[in-house]
Amino acid sequence: MKEKLERQKELVKLLNEAGRAYEQEDREIISNYEYDKLYNELLMLEQETKTVLTGSPTIKVGYEVLSELPKMRHESPMLSLDKTKETENLKDWLDNQKGLLSWKMDGLTIVLTYREGKLFQAVTRGNGEIGELVTNNAKVFKNLPHTIPYTGELVLRGEAVIRYSDFEKMNEEIPETEAKYKNPRNLCSGSVRQLNNEITAKRNVNYYAFTLVKADNVDDFQNSREKQLQWLQGIGFDTVESKTVTRESLEDTVAWFAARIPSLDVPSDGLVLTYDDIAYGVSLGSTAKFPRDSIAFKWKDEIKETELREIEWSASRTGLINPIAVFEPVELEGTTVSRASLHNISIMEGLKLGIGDTIKVYKANMIIPQVAENVTQSGNIMIPDKCPVCGQETKIKEENDVKVLVCTNEECLAKKIKSLTHFVGRDAMNIEGLSEATIEKFLSKGIIHEVSGLFHLEEYKDIITEMEGFGEKSYQNLIASVNKARNTTAARFLYSLGIPGIGLSTAKLICREYQSDFTLIQTAEAERLTGINGVGDVIATAFVDFMKKESNQKMIAELLKEITLEIQEKETETVPSALMGKTFVITGSLEQFENRNALKELLEEMGAKVTGSVTAKTDYLINNDNLSSSSKNKKAKELGIQIITEDELLKMVKQGE
Repeated sequence: MKEKLERQKELVKLLNEAGRAYEQEDREIISNYEYDKLYNELLMLEQETKTVLTGSPTIKVGYEVLSELPKMRHESPMLSLDKTKETENLKDWLDNQKGLLSWKMDGLTIVLTYREGKLFQAVTRGNGEIGELVTNNAKVFKNLPHTIPYTGELVLRGEAVIRYSDFEKMNEEIPETEAKYKNPRNLCSGSVRQLNNEITAKRNVNYYAFTLVKADNVDDFQNSREKQLQWLQGIGFDTVESKTVTRESLEDTVAWFAARIPSLDVPSDGLVLTYDDIAYGVSLGSTAKFPRDSIAFKWKDEIKETELREIEWSASRTGLINPIAVFEPVELEGTTVSRASLHNISIMEGLKLGIGDTIKVYKANMIIPQVAENVTQSGNIMIPDKCPVCGQETKIKEENDVKVLVCTNEECLAKKIKSLTHFVGRDAMNIEGLSEATIEKFLSKGIIHEVSGLFHLEEYKDIITEMEGFGEKSYQNLIASVNKARNTTAARFLYSLGIPGIGLSTAKLICREYQSDFTLIQTAEAERLTGINGVGDVIATAFVDFMKKESNQKMIAELLKEITLEIQEKETETVPSALMGKTFVITGSLEQFENRNALKELLEEMGAKVTGSVTAKTDYLINNDNLSSSSKNKKAKELGIQIITEDELLKMVKQGE
């Protein structure tokens, strides 16, 4: 008995640490498979000892509220669901009742309240008893109605989610998001719990209702959960996709949902079965943790044995070098799988992996490949002492009781993914087909070791064409774009280097000063640079320091071997003195230009500089609506900065010609 209680204590501590890391800190210290295994072991021990320890995850619900959002107590506790992985258990649970089977979405559960036809309140699930008030954020959910035709008090529960397609776009387009969030669920949680709902609005959060809690004086439901969802659809809500089932049709319907997973754009981690009969479900009540009217179905993992061929070490922007298991390909859930992330050294060592070991692999939620266990446990993996990207020394660090491998070289190219992304950007070298995610993959596979390596991708054709998302056509398009970038202007090249404070407009001013002679540009002195209208002491110092650094000199020399620079930029004499060196900020809608980039390009051609925020150094704010109450207008008026329209700007351009 004593040994069992000690084991319970160990499991409670380990599972709580794993849950906290996953839910609140966006870290994974054990796999989902291992978590479920340990959780079930704890449940069995609690049944055997008839003892449930304080803090046991079997009696806790949800995450603890940690943010600065206002707190709100739920009228009735929001309980989690009991779960099973066996369809036979679902059949026995449903018995002779009619059920409603739906996706169990993997996002953030939110309770909405509408009064007098308008959204009144939105509260997260929180710890089940106290949630966070996120009403302002809910108002910017992509598909949530602000006003509905029903004017009584309406309370419903649903899941806020971010689609895989939107998540992938944000990974490519918003580097800081991709660096911070590892999956749609965590991104959604962070987005919904923002203190600034402008950020939430940019994240494309969708809301899917799954339970109607309250709707005063509505008699259309006929005691049916299905009818409730149909009614919610009728007044403007998207609901979780569901199908009615009986004991006889349940197995086939589960299979129908399973077949949809590969093409499902919404994150899901299983199914939910609910009694369609509302009164019957309510009459069953609940346990301390689970309601008795619903049960969750977790996918029974298809597990295959295979042989571990190698451990691939993937360097990342954070300096972490993560182990990836590469094994003999196996068929899992309808697709061929040959790789699985091991996340960190602690997980790898816990599995006692060795080359040639027999391992068991599966797909978490039928999507993400994972190593479940190691049968032979030879533990012969050697942890590399050199970074796979830069070749410099590595070291093992312990962060929050998790061992990780890091590169010690601050100049490691893997840590400069944002710099590489900047280098290939549209206003810089303009190499299409090289998103941040693609660059990261190229680095992890050893395709790029230095910036100039971007111009030698053809040496890795076989590897690139086998990569996910690449084929012969996309490879050829990439190579064509690389070759096109070999001919560029001195200003674009200078801007691509990512020197602090050197935007494209400043790069053009510097190149005009030195007639696009890059030898002169590299040896520029701060005194002459500060003589250029628009270049101050700070920028000049940063420029000179950058050019004096030996590693930067080597990088520039290697790049100049790969590219051809235009001999001369546009003659300085053609630049209107009225705009030369002036700083502009653009806001509001445009009438004369297709978009802000088009206007920005014109200003920079005229020798002006365009920035994103209004400061004391701003000369003009371009806004067609002078009476606008926007923050930029207010700031400009406070600082006495002139606000001009597009028409007024064009007159200035014409006068200077």
